[in-house]
Amino acid sequence: MSATGGGLGDRRADAIAARATGLGIGLITFMLVWTVGARITERMLDGPTSAYVAMGIALAVGVLTTVVAGHRLSAAVPHR
Repeated sequence: MSATGGGLGDRRADAIAARATGLGIGLITFMLVWTVGARITERMLDGPTSAYVAMGIALAVGVLTTVVAGHRLSAAVPHR
């Protein structure tokens, strides 16, 4: 409950903030997985293929993390 009384607008703002936080967590995960994945795939694959593989893996993990984190955080916001 916020200082303004906990109206509908406050709950909606909390839900939006939860999803935005989930997006931030997903972006950080994307960057870390891309950086580490690029180093690992660079050693296993030749040429530019390693960059594409690392980007694909990072994109999948980043999107999944964004969805899961956003859902968990928005579920923690009281609806009533």
